[in-house]
Amino acid sequence: MGQTDIRRLLIVGAMSVIRWVVRRGGSANRWLAALVARKPKMVAAVALANKMARMIWALSTKKENYRMA
Repeated sequence: MGQTDIRRLLIVGAMSVIRWVVRRGGSANRWLAALVARKPKMVAAVALANKMARMIWALSTKKENYRMA
């Protein structure tokens, strides 16, 4: 049940990022901008949420801090 709550929160957060990208007309993140251009918003949000979940998992298992590349 905890994973369902976390996944839902990630998707809500991803939708917020997608809305911001659509309003601004693009993103500094080329992967996200290309995804939003070719996929429906909800599909792009789930893909972004999955990417965020993978990053969170990797950071928590390696016990490292996030470094923006």
